Amino acid sequence: MKGMFVEMRVGRPMAPRLRLLLLAACCTVLLAAGGCAVTTEQAPVFREVPQDEARDLTRSLDPRRQGLDSWLALRPALERSLEYVRRRPAQDAALDKYGRRVTWDQLRSSLELFVSLLPQLDSRPELLARHFTFLRLEPGPLFTGYYEPYIHASPVRSAAYPFPLYGKPQDLKTVRLEAFHPRWKGQVLTYRVENGEVVPYHDRETIDSGGALEGKGLEIAWVQDPADIFFLQVQGSGRLIMPDGTEKHVLYAGKNGREYVSLGRVMKERGLLPADGISMQSIRAYLAAHPEKERELLNTNPSYVFFRLSDDGPYGSINQVLTPWVSLATDRATLPLGSAMLFSVPRPLPATVQQHGTDGRAYAEQPFTGIGLAQDTGGAIKEHRIDLFSGSGELAEFVAGHLAARGSVYLLLPRQTAP
Repeated sequence: MKGMFVEMRVGRPMAPRLRLLLLAACCTVLLAAGGCAVTTEQAPVFREVPQDEARDLTRSLDPRRQGLDSWLALRPALERSLEYVRRRPAQDAALDKYGRRVTWDQLRSSLELFVSLLPQLDSRPELLARHFTFLRLEPGPLFTGYYEPYIHASPVRSAAYPFPLYGKPQDLKTVRLEAFHPRWKGQVLTYRVENGEVVPYHDRETIDSGGALEGKGLEIAWVQDPADIFFLQVQGSGRLIMPDGTEKHVLYAGKNGREYVSLGRVMKERGLLPADGISMQSIRAYLAAHPEKERELLNTNPSYVFFRLSDDGPYGSINQVLTPWVSLATDRATLPLGSAMLFSVPRPLPATVQQHGTDGRAYAEQPFTGIGLAQDTGGAIKEHRIDLFSGSGELAEFVAGHLAARGSVYLLLPRQTAP
């Protein structure tokens, strides 16, 4: 899931008994948690590529493929990243992995240099290779996609809109575990208190099938199909289309802290979908054709996301609006938030979109080289995996549902400051 930054509530100090219970729960969670190591024989590394190779890569750039009329239109997105990076401690490490240490000040310099080059990039994209060191992440990451779905909804419940979309419950609590021990830096425990005991928050089945949140006034809208809620939670944000035609952004507000389980993987293991035919579209088609199985299948993913309404969005983890075909969700320890990069991956295209080569053939995939900005994170985005934000609409939905390919990514650092 994407765009999932955790909000901390500051309240009164915990009672001693609750603090001990919470610490015990933390230890249990962390001991049970599995690792996220890269399963490959190749040692992970950031490898500097030769300048001529970097120059060849820049010749494949085309702002129109990223929905931009000119590279000058990239400036607002770069400035959003700059705003985030400038708030970080300049000499602290933004990246300290695979033998590379990069400070926030270096990232700031990189973004400022990028902004200064924008007026010339349309005619001279090779300037990126001249001014930046390209650090290729190896092995190459797995690219997937996410988008902003449109969902028909109503502010009131009716026979046509019977399923609730929930806001964040007041009894959902989080705590940053590094307050207990530095070894748990970056770890967050999500919980609730029941009869004085710290317990995990309600899972999907308890909420949707057991009615755990009914009657609490948490409904922010009502929708037609529980699958709409499920896929909205996977994407992390979307747009609600009300009966009068008005639109409202619906944004991530929190999650229950339960493990995310891939519905596609469950359906593959049960033999419901072929291994080579799993996509968001094929999953939705199966659920529509087998409504009697829908609820049970959705409940196999215990993770649950809560939302809030907004007049703009969607927002990423840097608390800035995302840019289609530019914003990337990354593991911040591998590709730090705010960093600029160049990426290349085969982009799937629907049959209605014809991309022709010199021989006139239509292609199912389009070579896609672009400029990316790490502006988001996600619960499933770990180490060498990147999520490309594709925006909204039919093409965005198709790409988000079908993109699952190995690609290349190059962290861009100014040549005079590159490690």
